[in-house]
Amino acid sequence: MLTPLYGCSNAGVVGDRVLLSSALYGLFYDVIGWRGLLMIGILPALLLIYIRLFVKEPAIWVENRRQQTQQGREVRAPLFSIFKPELLGNTLTTCLMMASAFVIYYANYALFATHLQLDLKLSPALVALPIALANTCFFLSSLFWGWLAERIGRRWAIIIPAALGVPTAFIYLLAQDYAWIVIGFALQGMFACGGMHVQYPAYLSERFPTEVRATAVGFCFHQGAIWGGLIAPLLAYYASSRNIPLSGPILVTTVVGLAVFVVAVLLSPETKGKVLVAELTVA
Repeated sequence: MLTPLYGCSNAGVVGDRVLLSSALYGLFYDVIGWRGLLMIGILPALLLIYIRLFVKEPAIWVENRRQQTQQGREVRAPLFSIFKPELLGNTLTTCLMMASAFVIYYANYALFATHLQLDLKLSPALVALPIALANTCFFLSSLFWGWLAERIGRRWAIIIPAALGVPTAFIYLLAQDYAWIVIGFALQGMFACGGMHVQYPAYLSERFPTEVRATAVGFCFHQGAIWGGLIAPLLAYYASSRNIPLSGPILVTTVVGLAVFVVAVLLSPETKGKVLVAELTVA
């Protein structure tokens, strides 16, 4: 099954890494199996050594910490601070947005390839093609969605690809013709499996003050990953227990997840033009 390979992906994984993983699967799955692919997938973790040794903290954060120390106003429990009344609504809508985003992402990237392999009996090369094309489209369309966000705002640049993801999901999950499966999932790489995820690094950072930004983004993002991690085994169990293809549960989860996601973003603030500053606002 492909789940061990793609199930470790998340919304923060850049398209080129998943593109590389799909290429490795298509070329080497029959030779080294999923265990070998999983071992290869560990290699990028070595980059943490480089990051720890050579990547510096952001200058704005360093200045903010200096001001906290100088004024004796250090935020010693930033996790609790993001649940204060003035930040609570923002925190909850961010959590809902990221939870639905991860559910959508994992339902597709953790199970779509498995659907192609188990339900449609496609070869590794045929399974890898739509995954590779989707992530190529994800990578190439990122510039457009970033450009659009600077012109119409973060929220609408996120909502538009999410809305387009609904009809697109029907194409690749209901089609029987392989060409339409490839086309549909490639398009989804620009929309619900790609386009809307491009905005998170900027949008989440702009939603929180400097004192709690890292904690808030980390918490909201990774609580979403927990929900996303649960969805793949739940959908797989549901499909197997009822002896139905995975395409149905994936489709329902994608459509419902996108609806919840759009509502969460509509309830969230617009941050277009916001400048990140070092001044104390929470402490």
